[in-house]
Amino acid sequence: MSSRRVAISLLVVALAIAAVAAVLVALTVGVWIGGRHADLLPDEFRGTLVGTNDQIVVNEALSDINDTYYRKLPPGQLADTAIAGAVKKLNDRFSNYFTPAQYSKFQEAQASSFTGIGVIVDRSKRGLVIRSVYKDSPAKEVGIERGDQIVEANGRSLEGLTTEQSSQLIKGPAGTKVRLKIVDDGEERVVTATRRPISVPVVASVMKTICGKKVGVVALSTFSSGAHAEVYAALRKLKRQGAQAYIFDLRNNGGGLVDEAQLIASAFLRDGPIVTTRGRSVPTRTLDATGDPIVPTAPLVVLTNGGTASASEIVAGALQDRGRATLVGEKTFGKGVFQQVLELSNGGALDITAGQYFTPKGRNLGGKGVSQGAGLKPDLLVKQPDDSTKDLALRAALAKLGGCAGVN
Repeated sequence: MSSRRVAISLLVVALAIAAVAAVLVALTVGVWIGGRHADLLPDEFRGTLVGTNDQIVVNEALSDINDTYYRKLPPGQLADTAIAGAVKKLNDRFSNYFTPAQYSKFQEAQASSFTGIGVIVDRSKRGLVIRSVYKDSPAKEVGIERGDQIVEANGRSLEGLTTEQSSQLIKGPAGTKVRLKIVDDGEERVVTATRRPISVPVVASVMKTICGKKVGVVALSTFSSGAHAEVYAALRKLKRQGAQAYIFDLRNNGGGLVDEAQLIASAFLRDGPIVTTRGRSVPTRTLDATGDPIVPTAPLVVLTNGGTASASEIVAGALQDRGRATLVGEKTFGKGVFQQVLELSNGGALDITAGQYFTPKGRNLGGKGVSQGAGLKPDLLVKQPDDSTKDLALRAALAKLGGCAGVN
């Protein structure tokens, strides 16, 4: 190559570099101007460089607060406060903003483990009533059984507290002890349990024999990733053991993944719609049964209560609408919307309502907008009194499936 051609090539490269540099400088100046003086930018560049008018004024206000407020603000505080305030003004209790620290805790809470004594509870008049005790748990080791009531934790009465408040008094760091007052059939005793990490079983199952009929009972705690595989395994095991009818317990199951709801409902349905989801930024889609159900025709009861929500209502609603199951218990929560988790660059996240869902018959279970709605009404209403230690809905379901007048 001649020296002239080399010179021309170098000149072209130099001009290209200069052009790129000029663009970068212009972009930087534009962004700087846009951050403080967006009105100086031409309309065709303003939106590209600094966003919409709403975004411009928000950035301007935050910058003014940061520069003018009489004391220096901690890094990130303005962003956290602004985002949290914007979400709060949506008046949507299902939408949340998680700061980076809160999001980390939220992710931990989604894991199927916690530190405590290993029990499932419901609220009672005096405190908490035990619905289930995990195998090999601290509660099991100190003799706590289903039907017992916890009325005190470390000397503090649980009467009048919410289930969450009472549970927080019982949970605690691994290796620490909690002193509990237990009431069983009017008799009181005190036990001391040592807290430790508890692995929460997503699915629990048991076989019941009622009036000579075998009934398989499957309880699901959450619609987490992979939950359908555990439900399938439990149903197949009960089927091999000769189950003639089934109870699917969705009480106090607050939901989870919509795709898991589709797969779990498919265990009981051969085909057809399960749920339709619609949203402004998400495409409308109808999820159908996937085929090859495990128990497509056996008699089926679904247990529900006020804690049955979201994905649980999707499954229960599909089975009720399609005439596949009888709902027994109390009306469900009444949540007709679903959320998406959007991770942010600061390590936080938005858990934002993205759309509504509808049962096969077109029912939306929520109220107006994001308000709590009527939920699903059970085919057989069975209310569970706070002071009752007996599982009345389960007894009613067993009696119905077993063809008995009653179950003790």
